[in-house]
Amino acid sequence: MRNTRRIRRMSRNRVKIGKMNLTSLMDVFTILVFFLLVNSGSVEVMEAPKTVVLPESRVEAKPRETVVIFISPEEVLVQGKSVMQVADILDDDSLTIQPVSERLQEIGQSVLGPNTAVVAESQEVTILADKSVPFDVIRKVMSTCTEGGYENVSLAVIQKAGLATAG
Repeated sequence: MRNTRRIRRMSRNRVKIGKMNLTSLMDVFTILVFFLLVNSGSVEVMEAPKTVVLPESRVEAKPRETVVIFISPEEVLVQGKSVMQVADILDDDSLTIQPVSERLQEIGQSVLGPNTAVVAESQEVTILADKSVPFDVIRKVMSTCTEGGYENVSLAVIQKAGLATAG
């Protein structure tokens, strides 16, 4: 093959890559690792009180920040504040529970920071009820929540491992 002037000129101007500088590549990977570590910790785990034993279920959606109502075998707590005894709820014939309704209104009106603003504006309630609590109590709490404007009511459960399907 002939060495023409054009081929010689192009070979002079060609940049030859010798060794790669890995420092900048390592910086990019380090930043990527830190990003993944920071964002992988966004799993929210709700801690149930020791007096509440949750039922088990297979769930796929992660819980959002909502108003949390704990129903133990003895008492009902709304956002950590005791509002009424379960025995009193069972004795009452009405479908709504006045102390729970008042506490929900109080939560909606007392916004202190961005986290409580998200909880108050979400209009969602998560109920953590002991599996030994009668359903009438849970139904009355749910009815009270819907009357108070909290129409998205979720029941918290313990996530159970998925069962293998037989082929």
